[in-house]
Amino acid sequence: MEFLDIPLFDDDFYKMMFRFVINFTFLTLIIRFIYYPFAKRKDYVFTYYLISAIVFFLCFTLKKYNLDIGMALGLFAIFGIIRYRTDPIPIKEMTYLFVVIGVSVINSLANKKMSYAEIIGANALIITVLIIIERYWALKQEESKSIVYEIIENIKPENYDILKSDLENRMGLKINKVTIGDVDFLKDTAKVTVFYFNNNQD
Repeated sequence: MEFLDIPLFDDDFYKMMFRFVINFTFLTLIIRFIYYPFAKRKDYVFTYYLISAIVFFLCFTLKKYNLDIGMALGLFAIFGIIRYRTDPIPIKEMTYLFVVIGVSVINSLANKKMSYAEIIGANALIITVLIIIERYWALKQEESKSIVYEIIENIKPENYDILKSDLENRMGLKINKVTIGDVDFLKDTAKVTVFYFNNNQD
């Protein structure tokens, strides 16, 4: 049956819904259980889910027009360079955006030449790589902060441990090292730089 030259139902509906369930399941593993525990960015979680859903349905719909691999890669490139008119997206968030778009494109454009075992295997491998990199291979980025320190006695080399312990208690950070900068003996102050890892990366 048709209405205004458009079929009321198509057997591809079941295929679309099944593919969407697969896509949504793997995206939830990526976004909610890999990305969010490390980044704690709820705004990007919302963005990733919505963009991935739109990309999936758009690609699946356009697939009805028998797109070739060149057009598929073109769509992938278009969505991969999305930018917002607000602050620039950090590199890590941009990478995850690339990942969720890529997963959605794979799950929506796979044809008869690709089995469900290959689709699920590809998704599983992507998740495995993300877990390994996030939990085991991700290098911690050391941050630094310069402060004015007033206990001038503690800047002596022999009092380094006392200086470090005092700064850790005051700042609530686990400090890796402390360097001494300019010293003002008239005001009994010194500029010190503390180096530490961000708590979100511990």
